[in-house]
Amino acid sequence: MYICPTNYLSTYMKHTILSLILLAWGAQAYPQTTENVPSDATFTPPFDFPITFSGNFGEIRANHFHGGLDFKTGGTIGKPVHALAEGYISRIRVTHGSGYVLDVAYNNGYKTINRHLSAFVGDVARRVEDLQYEKESWEVEITPEPGEYPVKAGQVIALSGNTGYSFGPHLHLDMFEADTDDYIDPLPFFKKKVKDNTAPRAEGIMLFPQPGRGVVDGNQKHQAFPLTPKQPITAWGLVGSAIRAYDYMDGVSNRYGVHTVILEVDSVEVFRSVVDRFSEYENRMINSWTYGQYMKSFIEPGNTLRMLHAPNGNRGLVDINEERPYHFVYTLKDALGNTSKVRFTIHGKRAEIKPVEHREKYIFHWNKVNILQEPGLNLVIPRGMLYDDAYLNYAVRADSGDIAFTYQLNDTRIPLHGRCELTIGLRRRPLEDMTKYYVASVSNRGKKYSIGGKYEDGFMKTMIRELGTYTVAIDTVPPQITPLNPKQWGSAGRITFKAKDGETGISSYRGTIDGKYALFGKPNSISGNLVCELDPKHVKKGGRHVVEMTVTDGCGNQTTERFEFVW
Repeated sequence: MYICPTNYLSTYMKHTILSLILLAWGAQAYPQTTENVPSDATFTPPFDFPITFSGNFGEIRANHFHGGLDFKTGGTIGKPVHALAEGYISRIRVTHGSGYVLDVAYNNGYKTINRHLSAFVGDVARRVEDLQYEKESWEVEITPEPGEYPVKAGQVIALSGNTGYSFGPHLHLDMFEADTDDYIDPLPFFKKKVKDNTAPRAEGIMLFPQPGRGVVDGNQKHQAFPLTPKQPITAWGLVGSAIRAYDYMDGVSNRYGVHTVILEVDSVEVFRSVVDRFSEYENRMINSWTYGQYMKSFIEPGNTLRMLHAPNGNRGLVDINEERPYHFVYTLKDALGNTSKVRFTIHGKRAEIKPVEHREKYIFHWNKVNILQEPGLNLVIPRGMLYDDAYLNYAVRADSGDIAFTYQLNDTRIPLHGRCELTIGLRRRPLEDMTKYYVASVSNRGKKYSIGGKYEDGFMKTMIRELGTYTVAIDTVPPQITPLNPKQWGSAGRITFKAKDGETGISSYRGTIDGKYALFGKPNSISGNLVCELDPKHVKKGGRHVVEMTVTDGCGNQTTERFEFVW
């Protein structure tokens, strides 16, 4: 039997309860309303060629809304990116996530972030390169003074690219309202430059009978239906609806998020979503509003996302309490006003609704602090982290050779609004070096993914953002380094490596040429290749050279490889 260190647990709980009070207060203090004030600000487009998009504002992404517009660049990089108005460059970054990034603050009350650039220009480019060599790091950040880099409308400020987590050449443009720091949809400022007469189209609906309060076709689980069901849909009690739909634009094959969704039942509006703005705090609430690619037309009680509205006073849920047809009508609109409608009927049919039977210990309430203590496990979920009550399908698995038990908090992953502390006790310590241990998230197929963690007093402690399955694992295997096309390094003027790690991932890398720091970067994080563009300012041209690459994984395992090349 696992024995928990008593002193550690009591101290842990005292500190935890205090932090929970502060977190709960913060969640309640956040503003819950939005106001869309018309603006007379004007912007010129970022490009001097016709505008088309590969992505729009608010599209459904994993754990977040798409924060801006993705401008197409004709499948190429290096297109001049123009300032939208008069202002100044406020931040300059090179990151693995967004590549080359340029923030601009405009004098008209708005700010933008330009992501996935291929290069900066002028003094900014030189300053960034100098800092990269000074810090010996590809990732750098500069916050200039407001007057250092002024810009005017139409001025070239960067070149478009495909850097960071980017699946193809484009410009991602985020726009913010300076007074609130809200993400806002930039499209209204460019309406006159966009040709679009294509309305959104729906692909399916989903119905969510509420636990212990509703049934659909005699079942209390959520169910997907085609737009024209072959059999009549029956329901009884409280039911939530959802729709999968996409917007489209003239002349391109891309699909986009839907700006406005309105649900009416028997000609009365019960729900409306308007994807026009959100804050960073609200970003993860997309996990509450959506189920996969379905947009819910009801609001979970812990979801304060301001773009959702339920005028029926019942969070958008429909009470089917009469044996008659209920007529559902969806209205779908894009940001340019193109509109379509979807109609379907639910037939009220009296049916038994069984109450939810569940042990109270494994019910997490959305409006309370939730604490789960099991042998070898401590989990604290502060108030404000759950969007609805969670009925956990808790289970523990053990194997005689395991370092720790495998804890199934729930059989399907339940997203949390923020990071919550999880500690897992060790059953055995086959290695004395505790830096080699990590907390792993376990998939339904048994694959382990590192989420980090540190050892402390017999436990591995980490932060989690979803209720899933977790255990502890060990990583002692160093990363692999593979040179890509080494015979062409000299002729191409470019050195490229592929670095892989099968468990905890690549955490850092450092390259040298002839013993001196070489500026290797990860220009595109999808490929993950480490690339160094040879520069005669830093590498003497005309001879044989030695390049050395060291790669370190999340548990400190290192690999160093040396190669010769002629340039």
